[in-house]
Amino acid sequence: MVLLASACGGGGEGVSTGPEEGEGGGQDITIGLIPWEEGIAVTHLWKVILEEKGYNVTIENVDVAPVFEGTANGDIDLFLDTWLPNTHGDYWDQYGDSLEDLGAWNEGASLELTVPSYMEDINSIEDLKGEGDTFNGEIIGIESGSGLVQTTEEEAMPAYGLDGEYELVKSSTPAMLEALNTAIEDEEPIVVTLWRPHIVYAQQDLKDLEDPEGAMGEPESLHSVGREGFGEDFPEVAEWLGDFKLDDEQINSLETSIILDHEGAEDEGARAWLADNPEFVEETLGADAEGLDFSS
Repeated sequence: MVLLASACGGGGEGVSTGPEEGEGGGQDITIGLIPWEEGIAVTHLWKVILEEKGYNVTIENVDVAPVFEGTANGDIDLFLDTWLPNTHGDYWDQYGDSLEDLGAWNEGASLELTVPSYMEDINSIEDLKGEGDTFNGEIIGIESGSGLVQTTEEEAMPAYGLDGEYELVKSSTPAMLEALNTAIEDEEPIVVTLWRPHIVYAQQDLKDLEDPEGAMGEPESLHSVGREGFGEDFPEVAEWLGDFKLDDEQINSLETSIILDHEGAEDEGARAWLADNPEFVEETLGADAEGLDFSS
């Protein structure tokens, strides 16, 4: 696993109000991160909050399988982007007995097959049948171990008879987004695996394909998950995460601040968003929000 970011305790650079003596106790917390947009956003959000409360936070950039294995064996303390019950269901079945579900923070996540809106004749996944030549016989996917790729390959493509006509290209999320943006620039046909919430919906005019067979699954919940014993070792953090909620509008604004407005300085983006959303801090931390100031 590759170390993405490491932080000093007692708050980040430029913090105007550090934690009071004893808060967080200088304890170390490692958060696993699969670099999906909503995961990047909420991970840096909580990194900044926890540092402000006196914890030492390290982010580990990992792939899907290693993040569940690492959390289950205790090498990772937290993972904030678990999709249940379907997308990460196989991993939950395998490792769930060694994990703690700390609560769902969004209830409206969904897996999609998506095209640019200018593709007027493609409105449903079933419309892809017989149009393989239009798309060069490819559906552009993301990481091979992701639930989105597995669902597309094992459920959606067979359900609509696409598995003999299309290849599911397994690459990475950045490669998929680059291919999507390039195709849109040239107004070329493309179909990609995508998910909501995702910041690209605010950047491009896209159309999720209807799924009359329900092959991409029902809407899911995004959960915070801890290693076994996390709630006992970090009871106040577990309580905050239990109260942690973001609606789609909040997710979009958070991703915009962290990923677009502060690219390469994600913690600064998280602080800017927290400064603009004091009600979120109060609703999530309750009385423990007193004295926190993210304005500088």
